[in-house]
Amino acid sequence: MAKTDKINFSTPSGFPEFLPSEKRLELYLLDTIRRVYESYGFTPIETPAVERLEVLQAKGNQGDNIIYGIDPILPPNRQAERDKAGETGSEARALKFDQTVPLAAYIARHLNELTFPFARYQMDVVFRGERAKDGRFRQFRQCDIDVIARRELSLLYDAQMPAIITEIFEAVNIGDFLIRINNRKILTGFFQSLGIAETQIKTCISIIDNLEKIGETKVKQELEKEGISAENTQKIIDFIKIDGNVDEVLDKLKHLSQNLPTAEQFSLGVTELETVITGVRNLGVPDKRFCIDLSIARGLNYYTGTVYETTLIGHEALGSICSGGRYEELVGMFIGEKMPGVGISIGLTRLISRLLKAGILKILPATPAQVVVVNMQEDLMPTYLKVSQQLRQAGINVITNFEKRPLGKQFQAADKQGIRFCVIIGADEAAAQKSSLKDLQTGEQIEVALADLAQEVKRRLEL
Repeated sequence: MAKTDKINFSTPSGFPEFLPSEKRLELYLLDTIRRVYESYGFTPIETPAVERLEVLQAKGNQGDNIIYGIDPILPPNRQAERDKAGETGSEARALKFDQTVPLAAYIARHLNELTFPFARYQMDVVFRGERAKDGRFRQFRQCDIDVIARRELSLLYDAQMPAIITEIFEAVNIGDFLIRINNRKILTGFFQSLGIAETQIKTCISIIDNLEKIGETKVKQELEKEGISAENTQKIIDFIKIDGNVDEVLDKLKHLSQNLPTAEQFSLGVTELETVITGVRNLGVPDKRFCIDLSIARGLNYYTGTVYETTLIGHEALGSICSGGRYEELVGMFIGEKMPGVGISIGLTRLISRLLKAGILKILPATPAQVVVVNMQEDLMPTYLKVSQQLRQAGINVITNFEKRPLGKQFQAADKQGIRFCVIIGADEAAAQKSSLKDLQTGEQIEVALADLAQEVKRRLEL
């Protein structure tokens, strides 16, 4: 390469790159989410980053424009080989754009090896070829759980989801949040009662789902464009604006079901919703953490029952920070069997980006180390290594400075990385089996016997 040639080494648009302090925050959140998921018995799986294109397109409701295809780049002498192979049809491959469709294929591939109901979690990166913008990425990590059954799945699994969401967001202390719950059967049944054609109902639900993004006026316009009369449009708006506490909304829905024509689907949705709400309460989720919101629809067409969206109180502009719902046909589409499921997803990359920008989350120190053993003189390195290992064996994270530099510079480097303590051992300290322990947060420096050093550091870390 000529010296004048330049390589553009900037990150591709929409593909995030984390500094150590940001990556440590992500890992902390992943550990918290994993701990809660596993406390409910969810087990980890991994699916390939690459799936057959026909598998990813099987769901039918995602536009092809968001899928990244895989097109191998071969040297010229192998190009004919690639052309002959023809990466088309069943051989065409692409990067997965979510975790749910790969889960469906995974279950079809391992149907006889799994125990049902099958509860899994997966926290992988996915890829979408959409326009990158603030808070939206082309590569991002999703933290998903789903429970899949053969033929029937208890609604108590639906009730578990808000309990899990509550435990996660309370654990990471991001402030007040609200889990908004609805049931798609209620919306579908209401549209049926208005005489809206079955072919229009899914489109109407998608329009309703955009209420917060486009506003009531635009929703009315979009519904009328679909041929919904002005009278029915207003009835729809009035319906999705029904509010009150959970019990009040349930009472209003029950009353309405008694007066609607062709209310079978509507009534089923209300009954399912009430069962889920009862389960949520029995799981100890405080009433302040959830509500019934009839405008929540989840635009994806595969949802058939319970749906959830979680918003951060005071930061509603961030959008949903966790969402999901129940589906009936998605998993079974590969094997022709009814396999109902329910799940939620946390778009962790987007969530971290938005919460950091809003000042709700703070980055962590760049290193997990809590202590630096400074280098006072090279001939004491055996002592430094021994002390470092003793601290590590006590569960303390340690960096040992192998290069001798001025003491002030070693302090500055430790402080820059967010390390709190420096252990100082010179010739006199080594001879006396003592050390000086400097707290970089307070500036305090004390003398500690080497035998007591680990205990003293742990005591001060707990203060």
